[in-house]
Amino acid sequence: MNVRKAKIVISQHPRRAKPLDIDKDIYKWRHLIENFFGKLKEFKRIAMRSDKTDSSFEAMIYLATAVIHSR
Repeated sequence: MNVRKAKIVISQHPRRAKPLDIDKDIYKWRHLIENFFGKLKEFKRIAMRSDKTDSSFEAMIYLATAVIHSR
């Protein structure tokens, strides 16, 4: 934790003079979530948010998630 009470999650350069302690578990989960959002953005309709209503946008997210998990 730092002055702002924020945890350090992002990996750092391995040759850093004073390495900061990071939580490996939080970093692993953060990485998985970022990868998932990257895959989700491959669907043009979601990335551009072209649906007119929130419910249809939510349905597209569920559909894209099902497609991603079925791969």
